[in-house]
Amino acid sequence: MEIVIHHNPACGTSRNVLQIIRDAGYDPVVVEYLDTGWTRPQLQALFAAAGITPRQALRTSKSPAEELGLLDPSVSDAALLDAMLAHPVLVNRPIVACANGVKLCRPSGAVLDLLDNWPPAPWSKEDGALLIDEQGNRLPE
Repeated sequence: MEIVIHHNPACGTSRNVLQIIRDAGYDPVVVEYLDTGWTRPQLQALFAAAGITPRQALRTSKSPAEELGLLDPSVSDAALLDAMLAHPVLVNRPIVACANGVKLCRPSGAVLDLLDNWPPAPWSKEDGALLIDEQGNRLPE
């Protein structure tokens, strides 16, 4: 199964998701979207497939969203998309796409919903928090 992860290597959640995918035996296509940027059709397709709106995908912390006035609920989806194209960091991450669906994987364990195979148990995130216990059960985050 081909997996594409829209990844920011500076983000702990994104790093955890990428490691989960790799430890599960997949070799994902990694798109470092801060370097490549986005296109409007790409964002629209990802959001539609994930069942989220631009507002739901907006990164509100550690981004210029507040300074740009994007937190006001009256800001349209079109204006949010324009801002995301100009400032790729405004898109929350990581977004994972594969044959099983598209998902904004926050928290990082959300990626398990997309994977046919999981990493071997037990599995811990980079901060040491256990995500999959010794019996292979997913733990709440």
